[in-house]
Amino acid sequence: MTGEPRNVPLGALRPSDSPRSGPCDERHIGELAALETDFEPILVHRPTMRVIDGMHRLSAAARRGSREIPVRFFDGSEADAYVLSVQLNVRHGLPLTRDERRTAALRILRSHAHWSDRAIAERVGLSGKTVGRLRRCATEEIPQSHTRVGRDGTVRPVSSAEGRRMAAHLMAADPGASLRELARLSGVSTATVRDVRDRVRRGEEPVPGGRAPAAAPAAAPVAARRAVPARPQWNGEPAPRPADTVVRKLVKDPALKGSEPGRLLLRTLLATELTARQWQEITAALPDHCAPLVRVLAAQRAAEWTALAHAASRSVPGAA
Repeated sequence: MTGEPRNVPLGALRPSDSPRSGPCDERHIGELAALETDFEPILVHRPTMRVIDGMHRLSAAARRGSREIPVRFFDGSEADAYVLSVQLNVRHGLPLTRDERRTAALRILRSHAHWSDRAIAERVGLSGKTVGRLRRCATEEIPQSHTRVGRDGTVRPVSSAEGRRMAAHLMAADPGASLRELARLSGVSTATVRDVRDRVRRGEEPVPGGRAPAAAPAAAPVAARRAVPARPQWNGEPAPRPADTVVRKLVKDPALKGSEPGRLLLRTLLATELTARQWQEITAALPDHCAPLVRVLAAQRAAEWTALAHAASRSVPGAA
């Protein structure tokens, strides 16, 4: 919400994109119109002039014969405006039915799939388990993401195993990075990063329960183990060295590390950096019935990376 409330003509306002399935409650409108006090400002989405919160007050003002009503504006996206509408309707006014809250949760899952189940549940007035069931039942409609944004705003991976592997990659790329920095980049807790570091130093896989390396590394002096972290290993093969590629430079760049889109790019680059042997193993293990779908997805990903390469070329003077 921005600025002080100001009076806006009723005719300039559009009906709410409301989570309510039915029309406004006429009895409630009549009760509001009969009040002798001024209405609290309604909330309106400035780009569309749609009412976010206050349709009953707007209708009551029209019934009173008023020409204007006090308004506060919201300048976010239409998707965020809908979330805010649901959240405000859950908190006050006439309660939403359970079906209305479930419908709202499904819509928010489609527009904010990166939010955690609990973050969405808090806004729609449902339990996290209910939102989780809705997500699983509507998998084809909901964009899939490898991360979730929790109620505290922290971005975390859906799979802790993925976050652990990412932390191991980052350690190999930048051995001097702090635990806190590694936790932020990989989307796991500082305690998890510390556990990954300890596992890597012992020559174990970053994910508990994984296959052990083919041969245990020889014991090294304590000082040497502290100074040079061991390379992470899984499937009996050392992980690829991001330090040998341009990814190392990107991982250390504060301009990328300082924003969530930049951290998402780093996680994507590191997660897809596989050795030739790993690609061969993936190809050999690919079931025949999955090959057509994988081919389509691989072509789609290739097109997306090509588009990114072209966009990066346009942003660099003199680049081809």
